[in-house]
Amino acid sequence: MRHPQEDNCTKSIFVPFLEYQTLSVDTKNLRLITRLQAAMVWIDPELTWNTSDYPVDEVILPVKNIWTPEIHVTNGIVATMQHSSRDLLVYSNGTVKHTVIINAEVNCEVNLFNYPFAADECPVAIQAWSTDGCGTKLAFRHLKMVDGAHGDWQTDYVNFQKKRDDRNYIMVSLRIKPANPFITLLLPSMLIILADMVSFALPLTGGERNSFKVTLVLSFTMFLNILNDQLPGDSSCSPIIRTHFCICLIILVVSMLVSLVLTRVAQDGGLIFCCCSKRTGTKNTRRREEEQSEEVKADISVVQLDASGESTQLLRKVVKFLEALDAKDEENEKSQWIANLLDKIFFWIYFILGWTFHPPCI
Repeated sequence: MRHPQEDNCTKSIFVPFLEYQTLSVDTKNLRLITRLQAAMVWIDPELTWNTSDYPVDEVILPVKNIWTPEIHVTNGIVATMQHSSRDLLVYSNGTVKHTVIINAEVNCEVNLFNYPFAADECPVAIQAWSTDGCGTKLAFRHLKMVDGAHGDWQTDYVNFQKKRDDRNYIMVSLRIKPANPFITLLLPSMLIILADMVSFALPLTGGERNSFKVTLVLSFTMFLNILNDQLPGDSSCSPIIRTHFCICLIILVVSMLVSLVLTRVAQDGGLIFCCCSKRTGTKNTRRREEEQSEEVKADISVVQLDASGESTQLLRKVVKFLEALDAKDEENEKSQWIANLLDKIFFWIYFILGWTFHPPCI
């Protein structure tokens, strides 16, 4: 078997029909996996015969005994060509018809900036062997696309673009179907942010709000891990949804921290960073109040009705005890009022930030 040549050391291969199919798109590694089926026609002068001597116009011969052209995907990382059949058709005038199947994995730098609403074109370069003007040249006619939907990606159209005489490009238009990414990524993030806003209706005391906010932060972190598994880390155009998710996570964490601080304010009337002496003084005050309460109870148990001086002293102790309780209640109400006021202020700040950074986020 040898390469049939014309006078100018070239051989023209006519490709009347080329079928293109997108098998899958690897979004993480930016790879396009394709399948091409090409019907080829060429003339081999060594395979001609006279029909008067051999009254047969066409014969079927094994592929392994006939020279067949090879089609390469030059920008493919991995590309394999295989024959669709072990036999091919040869006519008496030397015309040979054969079909080959090419599976290729192409590096495709898709612009994912608007993910999950991204759309871009990816070239698939096709050529046959040639060097220094000699070799095989391909002439394409019809290009057909089959089965354009695979996974989250949709192949809108394919067309030929010839850049050079010895190289042809199939320009593949790809588009992400946003339904699945919206349901698995955007919609949960919107619901988590909405749930965090509604959590402001929970009381500051009791710990229910803080536990709920911690759960939301952990849930959102899980969605960040899912997004990181789907999107490439070194793309030239980093998806804006990654920045959007990071901002939402920061908002959730700040909301959780503010809720913890306001819970402390509502309970003790001070921040976490209060000095130890204040805490010690508060404990001593409470201890003195408890001792006074015990003294009052003891005095009440031994009081005599006819001891007017002792009764007066006892009443003074009772009055002081009740005044201390009232002062403590007023202090608690004041702390609660301050905490609720700060909580409302932060809620509106949070609402404005959420609306600003998430017309996807809200």
